[in-house]
Amino acid sequence: MNGALTTEVDGDVLVAHMDDGKANVFGHDMLGGLQAGLDAAEADEKVRAVVIAGRPGCFSGGFDLAVMRGGQDATQGLVRAGAELCLRLYGFRLPVVGACTGHAVAAGAITLMALDTRIGAEGKFKVGMSEVALGMRLPVYAAALAQDRLSRLRLTSATIQGELFDPMTAVEVGYLDRVVDADQVIAEAVAEAHRLAKLPTGAHALTKEVIRSATIDHIRKTLDSDMGALPSLPPA
Repeated sequence: MNGALTTEVDGDVLVAHMDDGKANVFGHDMLGGLQAGLDAAEADEKVRAVVIAGRPGCFSGGFDLAVMRGGQDATQGLVRAGAELCLRLYGFRLPVVGACTGHAVAAGAITLMALDTRIGAEGKFKVGMSEVALGMRLPVYAAALAQDRLSRLRLTSATIQGELFDPMTAVEVGYLDRVVDADQVIAEAVAEAHRLAKLPTGAHALTKEVIRSATIDHIRKTLDSDMGALPSLPPA
């Protein structure tokens, strides 16, 4: 693993800790580290569930803006890498639990939608997709995940209007499943993962495929054209 992401195995659960000391941005190193963590989970027969945890106060602030401002090719390459991670998480054969330890905005919130169960930290945090408010359109993969995971009553405000939400409201919207004290969020996520690890892996994986395959197929069919039309961010 790289310095910003470490993993540990707790019985039948692999826990991936994201901590770059700042906003846990998704650059290629962080995305690659998460992919390697999923590889490790699949390779270890004892592992039956995964937890992805942020650092205190922040799950992820989204894509690395330094990369996103590096031109169209750089933008498209990073967003595609984020889409590939979300597709893998969304269809992963093992249960995946998120420990949302604080702010989760833009690609951080998109990633939450790809996880099975999301435990959030109580506090003055913001969760949501800020792309439209920042002058960017949502990529198709984010819109497709939102249509599947978010409340129909809040879909417009969460996507087209770029609204951010406090953790309790994020539960109503669909980004999170429940909120706990900030100092308990990782422990609660690990406990939930241990509970889900008891599910028969084959039945869990096959049912996930039945429920989510249409969304995955839609994202796969549109990914190339969508990435090709994605502009870069203007310089700061």
